[in-house]
Amino acid sequence: MRSGRFLASVIQRRGMATEKQLKMRITATNNISKITKSMKMVSASKLRGEQTRLNAARPFAAWTSAVTGEPKVLEGLETEDIADNSLFVICATDKGLCGGVNGIMARQTKAMLKKLEASNKNYSLLVCGEKGRALFRRSHTDKIVANITDRTSPYTFTLSSAIANEVVKGEYGGVHILYNKFKSAISYIPSMQSITPIVDPNIDLFQSQYDMEPEADPESLANFYEYVLSSQIYHAMMENATSEQSARMTAMENASKNAKEMISKLTLVYNRARQTRITTELIEIISGAAALESKN
Repeated sequence: MRSGRFLASVIQRRGMATEKQLKMRITATNNISKITKSMKMVSASKLRGEQTRLNAARPFAAWTSAVTGEPKVLEGLETEDIADNSLFVICATDKGLCGGVNGIMARQTKAMLKKLEASNKNYSLLVCGEKGRALFRRSHTDKIVANITDRTSPYTFTLSSAIANEVVKGEYGGVHILYNKFKSAISYIPSMQSITPIVDPNIDLFQSQYDMEPEADPESLANFYEYVLSSQIYHAMMENATSEQSARMTAMENASKNAKEMISKLTLVYNRARQTRITTELIEIISGAAALESKN
């Protein structure tokens, strides 16, 4: 008799959570829901600040489009126009819990890099952000020339200038900045901005819109190229930072909804288990009383 009760209790513990375990899970899920709601409010506040900075950065870098051209959508991008020995500056985040803002761009970037490898084109990577480093360090360790992590937010033009200063030290066929272009609070587009080194002083577009003193001076061209590069990197970091906060706000909102649904389901299971226990106890009491009456 005792062995049968022991076996029944073991089966109950293995196959179904007890009331105490269900109550603990409800409490833990409720605590997680409070955290995700708080993180959503923090992200919403930071998003407003990032949008303000982005609106200020967009006109600051808009003039460079006349030299560099408009950014291209990264998904399905063809690689025929990408020069050999190019450098890809990948803008990722230092923190997680921001949905697929890093994973989607990394997946599309790796698909593009496979096309370059199929064309026997050499390339290098400069990764900004701890999460980006984690996504590329295993598959492209030999291609990474530098990692920039633990950046202080909000990002500054001083940081982008320091990155550009390191980039111009290398001899690359072209520099391509990969980032998430902010579209709305619920949407962002993985994009690539290409910047070709300005080495020819007789470029018609350059000469028609800008005056260079002294004329045809290689040093002035190099300085102009570095400033264009700094402006574009700064703009890309601002776009990516805004996309990060919007993605985190959406992710935390979805997490709060999922926690609420889980609490509802666990509460239903808890009430059923509690009702089953009460019914079983009542049956045992009634059965015991009936047994005593039959003996009398």
